[in-house]
Amino acid sequence: MTQMLEMPRVQTCTVTSCGYNHDGCTAFAVTIGSAISAECDTFVLSGDKGGMGKALAQVGACKRADCVHNTDLECHAPAIVVGESGEKADCLTYDKG
Repeated sequence: MTQMLEMPRVQTCTVTSCGYNHDGCTAFAVTIGSAISAECDTFVLSGDKGGMGKALAQVGACKRADCVHNTDLECHAPAIVVGESGEKADCLTYDKG
């Protein structure tokens, strides 16, 4: 199990329509993945701004077991990048290998 201090950071998020993105991701932690994509489940389409006020987000969980960075549903990439994918946000670090 990944300890909290070792959780990968959200290095960059370019999804400006997300309520957690103001000069970076300000959610405490993000969850990545669904059964069919590497989308950011923490994405909230909103003009309201939430979060901790600082861009310090970490990867709390990753449901994409097929990603090369995933072990036991925990992300072990040094950091991730989140970007726009249609009207959603995807983990661009996702790599099926």
